[in-house]
Amino acid sequence: MSDLTALLLGLGLGLRHATDADHVAVVSTLLQREPSVARAAMVAVWWGAGHSAAFLAIGLAVVIVEARLPKQFETFADLLVAAMLVGVGAWHLGRNIGAQAEAARVASLSPAARLRPLMVGVVHGLAGSAGIALLATTAIASRPHAIAYLGLFALGTVFGMVVLTVALSWPLQWSVRRAGGRAGRAVGVASGLLSIALGAILALDLVLGLGPD
Repeated sequence: MSDLTALLLGLGLGLRHATDADHVAVVSTLLQREPSVARAAMVAVWWGAGHSAAFLAIGLAVVIVEARLPKQFETFADLLVAAMLVGVGAWHLGRNIGAQAEAARVASLSPAARLRPLMVGVVHGLAGSAGIALLATTAIASRPHAIAYLGLFALGTVFGMVVLTVALSWPLQWSVRRAGGRAGRAVGVASGLLSIALGAILALDLVLGLGPD
């Protein structure tokens, strides 16, 4: 594989990485109450910034100083993602039920709420980053090109998530405009339940995988 092919592969894999089920579930939950496509896109940008920061921090350590993270780190990061999916889903589920729904809409516009996608992105960026960096070092002989591979992967992930988030926001906003607040709460409950379910499945899979072979 040529270095150019590997770099293009990094960009393509980053775009595909954005569509992972756990990414889609949690970002869908986070954007459900954003009032415009532009603000929904900013959710994806903040998520991508957090994801890229964590991913590049670990990836560059692996490529530049040849750091080798223990297997337990990957397991811990995946468990952290599972816990986050359950936590975000449960929080969002509660905020869409009963009298808290309107308060949740106002709270979603606060500056503090803007940091939520950033922190979620950081957690997502920790999971799987070491393995992707190791792939870069084995597939690409040149260290600068391996670093470029990581950068393109991160860029592809951000771009892919922005496109996906904008695409998701249009039908969500259409349903809210057509059916009003009830549709918004229904979507919120559904996305919260989906996030909880995916987190529980991921955690169960990890726990079962920790058993003896």
